[in-house]
Amino acid sequence: LMQLEDILTPERCYCRIEGVSKKRVLENVSELLSTQFSDLDDTEIFNAIMAREQLGSTGLGNGIAIPHCRVPHCKTIIGSLITLENAVDFDSIDGKKVDMLFVLIVPEEKTDDHIKTLAGLAELFNDPDFCYTVRQTQDSDDLYNIAITF
Repeated sequence: LMQLEDILTPERCYCRIEGVSKKRVLENVSELLSTQFSDLDDTEIFNAIMAREQLGSTGLGNGIAIPHCRVPHCKTIIGSLITLENAVDFDSIDGKKVDMLFVLIVPEEKTDDHIKTLAGLAELFNDPDFCYTVRQTQDSDDLYNIAITF
């Protein structure tokens, strides 16, 4: 079973950050994550996420997206939970703008874990109570605590 605290840290929870556009959000997140991992490059992360988005939007619908990608030099599965001040267009299947994201960066070789983690996240975000609580949250630390205890 996926344990969120294995892939998420309080430093990787960002509450109500500026959205502007899908591209800007993903650029920001790539920069934020690369500052926490010396061996990860923000351009590499961004390019990998964008390449994955080209294959098809990771917007699940209901204002939720789970951008994910494999990145060279990534040693472990890295997660980041983000809520946006203003929802952005994400080319989601239902056409709704996205205001809640979970970004997942995985090592190039780990396949099974990656699939299981994605499935676990999809299940979590499928819970209306969880989504409602996350959307009401005003503070990044609270965001982390909600995510790991839900």
